[in-house]
Amino acid sequence: MPEDFIIETRGLMKEFNGFVAVSDVDLRVRRGQIHALIGPNGAGKTTCFNLLTKFLIPTRGRILYQGDDITSARAAEVARRGLVRSFQMSAVFPHLTVLENVRIALQRKLGTTFHFWKRESSLAVLNPRAMELLDAVDLASFARMVAVELPYGRKRALEIATTLAMEPELMLLDEPTQGMGHEDVEKVTALIKRASANRTVLMVEHNMNVVATIADTITVLQRGRIIADGSYADVSRNPLVIEAYMGSADGGQLGVPA
Repeated sequence: MPEDFIIETRGLMKEFNGFVAVSDVDLRVRRGQIHALIGPNGAGKTTCFNLLTKFLIPTRGRILYQGDDITSARAAEVARRGLVRSFQMSAVFPHLTVLENVRIALQRKLGTTFHFWKRESSLAVLNPRAMELLDAVDLASFARMVAVELPYGRKRALEIATTLAMEPELMLLDEPTQGMGHEDVEKVTALIKRASANRTVLMVEHNMNVVATIADTITVLQRGRIIADGSYADVSRNPLVIEAYMGSADGGQLGVPA
């Protein structure tokens, strides 16, 4: 695999009881880019994410990460190697503070992840780095707030901070702006752009304004297959892509004339 691709799939397929959710997907994500995976509802985007992060095992095909075959690897193994994801639904610890949420993600560096009876004060050494990460996502002033009290957009920012705490080389974001108002979308879009410095981002995203603003490369799925790949200018004018969107419940979201 060329060194400039951090992850690649070859003939990736996933079948569920006769239903083919992903079929012959050859995806290549270039190192250092923001790569968007888009498509109408039911196109297979989240299934692809689950295959890449080992929450699902492929029916057929291969997944290469940094040149190594990880097709049969476990989810925890690929996470330790720097392939880390977020989820569609907010996934923070609601009754811990914002600072404590990030500190949990940092704790593995101390080798005390499962030392449940350690004094909380033993984790204070992680506070400076946790605050750096919170500052990076504009949450430093919320550090002592209980996470459940955060507005939705801020919770998504907290998820990005905890993901960054894992020091990912490839960060996978599943619908990072889902359910947000315009102001929060703009904030999180800017955060993703900042978070992409010195790492690669692969994101599933429905908001075409976000995709057009920050994605370097876009791959379009329809019915589990790739129908287009390239820049936003290229894929937004592809007749297959226009037909896929205009013929779906997402019609008109692509933002370009037919």
